[in-house]
Amino acid sequence: MEISAVQFKQFLMNVVEMIEEQKDYLCELDRKLGDGDHGVTMSIGWQAVKEQLEGPLAEEQDCVKLSSTAGRTFLSAVGSSVGPLYATGFMRGAKALKGKEVLDDTAWKDYWVAFVDGVQERGQAELGDKTMMDALIPARNTLVDAFEQEGNFIKSIELAVQSAKDGAASTKDMLSKRGRSSRLGERSIGAQDPGATSAAAILEVFLQTVKSSVCESIS
Repeated sequence: MEISAVQFKQFLMNVVEMIEEQKDYLCELDRKLGDGDHGVTMSIGWQAVKEQLEGPLAEEQDCVKLSSTAGRTFLSAVGSSVGPLYATGFMRGAKALKGKEVLDDTAWKDYWVAFVDGVQERGQAELGDKTMMDALIPARNTLVDAFEQEGNFIKSIELAVQSAKDGAASTKDMLSKRGRSSRLGERSIGAQDPGATSAAAILEVFLQTVKSSVCESIS
């Protein structure tokens, strides 16, 4: 299965819409652990990406440029720690696609592996720290394992998204070990991490966008 630039742009636009819908919920989660602004921060970043998609990138047909520009735009728009994290993810993902003539199942598996590895390298967070990595690391590991067994990207990313959701939900029981929320100590237990929640939601949007494209191509 190939994923085109049109589909990738639709994914990015769908993330913009999802973040606007979930903005208040993400802020509500963040108020229990931090500044209460995660939804607003994500909205600022993704609205900046939307401006690029509707402007300079409107006719862009290169997924590498779409992903790298989305990363750089997010970094410029978002001053908090989440800016460099997502910027690194999108730019590492772009690098994984660069030079590939066909953006097939393997290419997109490599894209998301590079995305997650880039975010982890930038943030240095580990599984169990109660961060976005508690959604992304399980997703990455499931994606790699499932793809090795199935060789089917849609089935593999579907399992990966479920792992991301489970990982995000598991942060409720974790003690925060990084960032402002770590100051809460035991009081951080019981609240779901907003970064893990939004990361899982972004992967879910990618899955749904790709599945919709497949259905449209069949009908």
